[in-house]
Amino acid sequence: MKHLFKATLLASAACIATLSAAAQSEDLEARIAALEAMVQELKTELASEREDVNDAIVRLEKVEKSDPSDKPVATHSGFMVGDTTFKLSGFIDVDAHVTNIGEGDIGSNSIARDFYIPSVTPIGGEERTVTDITAQASRFALTAERGAGDNKVTGYLELDFLGSAQGNELVSSSFSPRLRRAYINYGNWRVGQEWSTFQNTSAIPESASFLALSDGMVFVRQALLRYTMGNWQFAAENPNTTSLNFGSRDENLLPDFVARYNWKGDFGNVSFAGIARQLRADFGSDNVQTFGYGLSMAGRVKIAGKDDIRFNFTGGEGLGRYIGLAASRASALDPVTGDLEAIPSYGAFIAWRHPFGETARFNIGYSGLWVDNPDYLSGLVNKSVQSAYTAVLWDIAPKVTMGLELMHGIRELENGTSGDLSRFTFSTKYAF
Repeated sequence: MKHLFKATLLASAACIATLSAAAQSEDLEARIAALEAMVQELKTELASEREDVNDAIVRLEKVEKSDPSDKPVATHSGFMVGDTTFKLSGFIDVDAHVTNIGEGDIGSNSIARDFYIPSVTPIGGEERTVTDITAQASRFALTAERGAGDNKVTGYLELDFLGSAQGNELVSSSFSPRLRRAYINYGNWRVGQEWSTFQNTSAIPESASFLALSDGMVFVRQALLRYTMGNWQFAAENPNTTSLNFGSRDENLLPDFVARYNWKGDFGNVSFAGIARQLRADFGSDNVQTFGYGLSMAGRVKIAGKDDIRFNFTGGEGLGRYIGLAASRASALDPVTGDLEAIPSYGAFIAWRHPFGETARFNIGYSGLWVDNPDYLSGLVNKSVQSAYTAVLWDIAPKVTMGLELMHGIRELENGTSGDLSRFTFSTKYAF
C-alpha cells in the first residue's frame, strides 16, 4: 500500500511537471511570435525610409541640360526647393584682345572693345592699337521647373556683364550684370525676353571671341510671345522703329510678327523665317508709318566626317536692327514728301567648322551686309560692312576650352570712305 501511494505521488508530480513545461513552451512560442512581428514591422519601416532616401538622392543626381543657344555645355546639378527643381549653369570666360584700328579710336568703355560691332568701326583718324583683358563675357543662368497638372512650368533667367553701365578698370573692375534672357515656358507657349524667332541660334559660328561674323547675321534678343506647333513657330515680338534721320522711335501700335518653319534631320537643321513689321513715328499731330518685311534662311548642315557648315541668308525692307547688330536703320523720312520709307538691306554669312585631333576645332568664315539707302540721305551712312575670321579652339580639360582667333572687318560709307579693324583674341572658358 505504501509503495502504491509513492507511485501515485510520483505519477502526479510527473504530470504536473509535464503540464508546466507545456505551458512554458506555449508562452515562449507566443513571445517568439511577438518578437518576429516586431522585427517584421521594423523591417517595413526601414524599407520605407530607404525609399525616401533614394528618392532624395535621385532628386539630387546630375541631369543633362541643352544650352539655349545650342552650344555644348556642362552637366548640371539640380536641387529641390519645395516642389520646384532648380538648376545652375553658365561659364567663366576670360578674353584677351589686341585690336588694331585703321582710322580713329574706340572708347575704352565701349562694348565694341569686347566684341566686334560692325557699325562702330571708326572712319577718319589716326591708326591705333589697344590691348584689353576682360572677364565680362562670363555668364550664369538659373532654371526653375515644377509640375502643373499634366504639364510643367519652366522659368529661365540668364545674366552676363558685357556692356555694363557701371564699373571701370581703375581698381576693382566691378561691372554690374545685365539681363540677357528671362522667360517662362508652359506647354507650347514661351513668354519673356528671348532670342527672336526670326533668328536661328544653332547657326551662330563657333569663335574664341564673344561673337564673330555679326555683319550679315540676324541677332536680336527681346520680349516676345511665341507659340510652337510641331516644326512651326509663331510669335509677336517687341517693336521699335529705327531711322536714319530722326533717331530711334518707340511709338509702334503693332508688334513685329514672325513665322518660322524648322526642318531637322540627320543632316542637321535648316530654318525658314518671315517677318512683318509696322514702322511708325509720331510727330505731334502728324503720324507717319510704313511697313517692312524680311525673309531669312539659316541653319547648320553636316558635311564630310564631323564637319559642318553654318549659314544665314537674309533680305528685305525695313529689317534695320534685326541684322548686323543695327548696322543699318529700318527707315528714313523723305524731307520732300514727308513719307516714311523702309530701307532695303541684304546680309549673309557662311562658316566652316572642322574638328581635328581629339578635342580641337578649326573655324573659318565670311560675313557681309549691304544697304540700299535713299539718295536724299547724307553720304555719312553705312553702305556696307564685311568681316572674315579664323579661329582654333581646343579642350585642354573637361569643359575647359582655350581659343585663338584672328578677324578683320571693313566698314564703308555711302560717300566712299571706309575704315577697318583687325583683332587678335586669346580666350579661356570653363563651362559649368
